[in-house]
Amino acid sequence: MRSPEVQEFLDQSAASMREARMPSPAALAACNKAIGLWQGTAGRLVPASPLRLPVCDWVAPALELANEGPRAALAAAFAGIAHQLQWTRRSSARPEDTAFWDGHANAVILGPGGLEERSDLMIGATVMAPHTTYGDHNHPPEEVYLSLTPGEWWNAEMDWTDPGAKGAIYNPPAIRHQMRSGAAPFLALWYLPS
Repeated sequence: MRSPEVQEFLDQSAASMREARMPSPAALAACNKAIGLWQGTAGRLVPASPLRLPVCDWVAPALELANEGPRAALAAAFAGIAHQLQWTRRSSARPEDTAFWDGHANAVILGPGGLEERSDLMIGATVMAPHTTYGDHNHPPEEVYLSLTPGEWWNAEMDWTDPGAKGAIYNPPAIRHQMRSGAAPFLALWYLPS
């Protein structure tokens, strides 16, 4: 049985996806696939094993910004689970790149290492300090981002784009992509159906 806090987060994710301006039919299909997966079955519940990095000090200010926007309900639902998450650095991050090392963290909500173990879907969050770039990377599953605060994304098929408070970003499978924050902290949610 899924926790009420995770269920509320998923319900608000679905509502935000349905209200979002989708950049393409493929983005809409990915959202519908993700929603269908988490509504179909719950994964194996894992006891929370919270881990916090110093950059997580930016989560609360980012949520304050998000509470002013159209995704306030999603931000509030995320705030209800954020303290349970295991925040980690990207595996390729290196301490000598201090801006990136100290400026970002990711957390899995559903998927390997998340609050709910499953192999068919990953849902997570990324927080970044102001003026941080999350460099080139790719992965086999397609991906949809919902931003809770301003930020920009780039991929091999699109120039740097801020989707706005009601938009979404879509990365096709295996495409090279990046994201970056501006003057404010960055907080975004990502959804990767397999």
